[in-house]
Amino acid sequence: MIEQIQQPWPWYVAGIIIGLIVPALLILGNKSFGISSNLRHVCAACFPADIKFFKYDWKKEIWNFFFVGGIFLGAFLANHYLMTNAPIEVSPALQSELAQYGISNFNYMLPSELFSFEALFTVRGFIMMVVGGFLVGFGTRYAGGCTSGHAIMGLSNLQWPSLVATICFMAGGFFMANIILPWILSL
Repeated sequence: MIEQIQQPWPWYVAGIIIGLIVPALLILGNKSFGISSNLRHVCAACFPADIKFFKYDWKKEIWNFFFVGGIFLGAFLANHYLMTNAPIEVSPALQSELAQYGISNFNYMLPSELFSFEALFTVRGFIMMVVGGFLVGFGTRYAGGCTSGHAIMGLSNLQWPSLVATICFMAGGFFMANIILPWILSL
């Protein structure tokens, strides 16, 4: 049984599971799915300040803490009990393209040439981690939610702002992957 769980699952299994979460949350109490709102709840709970954005009854959203705890628990269990020694499969075409930029370490999901403490002190590492992290956080706040909240929950509720946000997320992702990322990697 454990061998079956350790093998890669088809992509559509995650889609079905995520798709079932949406109606379950709505049925179980009209709850909204999204990851970025959890940071707001944590900040409101742990750092009570006189900031309007954090002045609300965060205790009504306590279920989000269990949701985030489940994410961490699932990651811990997967990393410690479900990992195999099989190498991560990376497309040969992608390997050759990234090799042009000096990225060849595919032992982990995140190449150490881009995502490591040492890389943080390079121009492209700083751009990828610090500037990119800031832009993701700013965009999430500006859009009123993250991709999971808008694309999964918002679209399933037929919310027009979520459709606009999802289209912008996708257009920005395509632009980043095809125009900006190759420029950053060439630094």
